[in-house]
Amino acid sequence: MDYFKRQIELWGEQKQHSLKQKKIAIIGCGGLGSSLALSLGSSGIGEIDLVDFDKVAFHNIHRQITFSLANENEYKSLVTKKVLQKRFADIKINSFEIDFLEYSKKNRNVDLILDATDNLAVRGLIDKFSKSQKTPWIYGSVEEFNGQVCFFDKSNFGAFQITDKTPAGIASPMVMNIASFQANLAIRYLVDLPVKKDKLYYLFFDKFGEFKMQSFKMPTD
Repeated sequence: MDYFKRQIELWGEQKQHSLKQKKIAIIGCGGLGSSLALSLGSSGIGEIDLVDFDKVAFHNIHRQITFSLANENEYKSLVTKKVLQKRFADIKINSFEIDFLEYSKKNRNVDLILDATDNLAVRGLIDKFSKSQKTPWIYGSVEEFNGQVCFFDKSNFGAFQITDKTPAGIASPMVMNIASFQANLAIRYLVDLPVKKDKLYYLFFDKFGEFKMQSFKMPTD
């Protein structure tokens, strides 16, 4: 357990051992997904599904931190799988080079789903699937110098207006900031530490460069 020494100091060996029995799915292996995969893939979680049909493009690499220049035109989920296996060998990684709709038909049984997409319509599908499986999911989005995070349990993503929106420019550190927030919620939930659910967090830098956070209670069924 030397590998997890610093985590064990946080929550003890019993909780660390419990992570081995946990399974999660990361939907999207781009900016948010690659950061989520790095932070959670070597935490001791037993099994991770990586879902992404896309291939690495040159303009992805600056903010999608599991990729190098040599990975251009390779499947993102496969590259990310290889990176995680090099960081921690005792983990089962399943890569799916398909879209979420196809993945949902496989009825994979996981403890938590992490949204790392950039598509509101797909997030709506994730929410419906999660509700049908009684599995919570963590929403994350990032644009420019702001982002949003929410742990969806009882609330419904239908509270958002589902539209096709192309993200504006994105700064790499902000992507990692939002993914870090998602990963912290995920790991706390998986080791049974308190997590505030159904609360939307809005994180942003104002025009003076000061980092701020606002939170809003989401409507529940």
